[in-house]
Amino acid sequence: MSVTTIGSRRTAGFRSIRATIALSLTVVVAACSGTPVVDQRDVGPETVVSASRQSAAEAEQTLASLRRVDDLPLYAMTYTGDYDALVDLTATPTPSPFGCSLFMASGDPARPLYGRNFDWDPNPGLVLHTDPPDGFASISIVDMAYLGIRADPTGDRRLLNAPLLPFDGMNERGLVVGLAADDSGSLTSDPAKPTVGSVRILRLVLDQAATVDEAVAAISRYNLDFDDGPPLHYLIADASGASAVVEFVDGRMRVLPGGPRWQVLTNIRLADASEAARQRDRRYATMAAHLTGAGGTVDWRGAMEILRAVAQSHTRWSVTYEPRTGAVHVVTGQRWDTVHDFTLRMAG
Repeated sequence: MSVTTIGSRRTAGFRSIRATIALSLTVVVAACSGTPVVDQRDVGPETVVSASRQSAAEAEQTLASLRRVDDLPLYAMTYTGDYDALVDLTATPTPSPFGCSLFMASGDPARPLYGRNFDWDPNPGLVLHTDPPDGFASISIVDMAYLGIRADPTGDRRLLNAPLLPFDGMNERGLVVGLAADDSGSLTSDPAKPTVGSVRILRLVLDQAATVDEAVAAISRYNLDFDDGPPLHYLIADASGASAVVEFVDGRMRVLPGGPRWQVLTNIRLADASEAARQRDRRYATMAAHLTGAGGTVDWRGAMEILRAVAQSHTRWSVTYEPRTGAVHVVTGQRWDTVHDFTLRMAG
């Protein structure tokens, strides 16, 4: 398990707060589409089924760990114990704006970096640390509205379902995954495979996969349910600097390996699209230009500048993941001079 001391520091004009898990009630977390990225297998406000497989003491320890870190307000929480990643829960979707921007910078194999903007509704956000007994420890980001939580979460047992809704995250082996809407996507159901939610699949990947190849294999074992949300595509990366985009085209899963120095994902289909067609998307073109100019090598500050360049009016969450070091940096509400630092202890 990764545990860091909560404190604060200033560096190069950035005020940073260290914590392992954090919940900001003023953070406006984003998914990435005109409709929310949830489905009938994800968690909703009327949930009565629980994903928790904790003892009573572990559940109470988890809820009791929710604590205020600063006057944002920012809270910290550690999930203790196990959960059922495949339990059947329901959700109620609501309309939302469109947009998400993700990239992997792998120009320096010793310092790969993953960046992501979340553009969505003004909902509470949770940066969650999990360490399941039969899976990898991870840090992931959850939109708490999909747990039915929009006010003070203190003592709210719906927090125990938080592991099921990672909108992006990184595990202790350096595997990183994030999602974005792709309205053109489609997947034909295979009756021989189990079906999971299009957000829930991120939890299975974070718990089970150490590499891009393993993540792709994990996704391929399931049908993904897009019925109650937009079709999605995913950017996956690992500590070696490898990356891939997973899309669903004409009912079939397609895997697009990353280039030697960078890979970018927004809300346009990449499969079968020429580079000229991709460049017509403003956010894609902007990130590609920055990464090409930098040779695919950026530190987290440079990554935040790229995310700032493609931020939209409803960008509420910008995050960078460092798969070699476990460092995570988060900016909320486009407050670019305030950066929250988290550290995941990496395996090995």
